[in-house]
Amino acid sequence: MATYVVGDVQGCLEPLLRGLDELAFDPAADRLWLVGDLVNRGPDSLGTLRFLRSLGASVTAVLGNHDLHLLALLLGGRQPSKKDTLTPILEAPDRDDLTRWLRHLPLMHYDPGLEVVLVHAGLPPGFGLAGALAGAAEVAECLRSPKAPAFLRAMYGNEPARWDVALMGLDRLRWWVNAFTRMRFLDPAGGLELTYKGPLAEAPPFLTPWFSSVHDDFASRRVFFGHWAALEGRGVPAPCMPLDTGCVWGGALTFYCLETGQAHAVEASP
Repeated sequence: MATYVVGDVQGCLEPLLRGLDELAFDPAADRLWLVGDLVNRGPDSLGTLRFLRSLGASVTAVLGNHDLHLLALLLGGRQPSKKDTLTPILEAPDRDDLTRWLRHLPLMHYDPGLEVVLVHAGLPPGFGLAGALAGAAEVAECLRSPKAPAFLRAMYGNEPARWDVALMGLDRLRWWVNAFTRMRFLDPAGGLELTYKGPLAEAPPFLTPWFSSVHDDFASRRVFFGHWAALEGRGVPAPCMPLDTGCVWGGALTFYCLETGQAHAVEASP
């Protein structure tokens, strides 16, 4: 049995299938784990969702910001942006089944046997394992409830930037979502800085990457994340491991085998 952790697919179904074929992936024996952003910007988001859902229990995935955006279109009444490639999902006859599947994906996955964590953008600053899982569970409960449409309409925005135990309601949920799915940098006060998206070396000197201050709880655990294509899958200290290598931008889709520690890159264009 092999477990492959995969970077941001973003609707790039062909490289995903090609990589699984090259790795001789067997859904009856192997496992496929994904760090979110399953859809959007790529050519076949609908086919990607249908394929992943068809794999059943062999797939483990967390939600990324593009996946949550899709849920906002499906449930919250939000309109697509010019760059979205999600209309085929919105018009699909099985959209309700795909929506239910997405609503049951978490923001964070932890495997205690393998001591592996999956998140899309990063770990909420200042939180250990139990606290981060509890925050992810708050959002998961909301997404699976009748409150989901109201939250998805109010999900967008950069505030509040800093955690406060007094945060309640939509502000509290928005902070968790931003930390798990949009964060790259922290400001000098430890708040989420959500505007700069460029290379690490060119970042303003007062910003620090989120992975520079990971809680001690994660020191002995591998933390896989995506979202940050500008990292090109490198330059991040252990225990954090970046997997977004920009497939949707013409780069590659990266598969990492947990059992062997080997990475396998599949170019966006064969």
